[in-house]
Amino acid sequence: MKPRVFLLSPANCGGTRAQQLLSDRASFDLAVRLRAEGAPLGEVFTFMSGLYFRGKLAYALRFARPDQDADPGIVGRGIFVITPGAGLRAPETIVTREAITSFGRVGIGVDEPRYRRPLEAAALRLAEAAPQAEVVLLGSVATPKYVDVLVAIFGNRLMFPSSFVGRGDMSRGGLMLRHVESGVELDYVPVAGAVRHGTRPPKLEPLGPLRSGSGRRRS
Repeated sequence: MKPRVFLLSPANCGGTRAQQLLSDRASFDLAVRLRAEGAPLGEVFTFMSGLYFRGKLAYALRFARPDQDADPGIVGRGIFVITPGAGLRAPETIVTREAITSFGRVGIGVDEPRYRRPLEAAALRLAEAAPQAEVVLLGSVATPKYVDVLVAIFGNRLMFPSSFVGRGDMSRGGLMLRHVESGVELDYVPVAGAVRHGTRPPKLEPLGPLRSGSGRRRS
């Protein structure tokens, strides 16, 4: 099977959930750990984004197939989180409160060099380290903020789930969790030349406790 790596779009590091997490008054476990020794990036972004990021991370963990011939020091498990200002980072990367605060000050846009330059550099390293791998973007392709940077580097190797078109973040998160449970991957198409806007598909049936969580922001 063809090697496959995943790029996960970031959480909103300046939103309400981020403010709750970064508050000096926050006494819940994740906030305390973040202030002390730091916490894994994937766990932090899951808290801030809720169902959507939880679905992305669970889906990537289930279906990533890193190239066995690639440099493990670069490719790792084949899962990378797009960050505002630090390029691509593995979800197990330990981040501090200061790092998240810094992320919240960087705009995610193709005209923001503090975001674009680290992302370009990290994507180029990945493209060179895993030249045979498909690269699947789990994030919005409706805007240029990820697509313009990544297509220029990966070309037709940059894919996305075609069933994302027209869905909001909560719907995407629920859809991915369903496929994690079933063990069946979504269908992917190249981002370049794809139809990236469409009508909203029918609402998904409720998924029990997995409906909980926040994160309606499109990212």
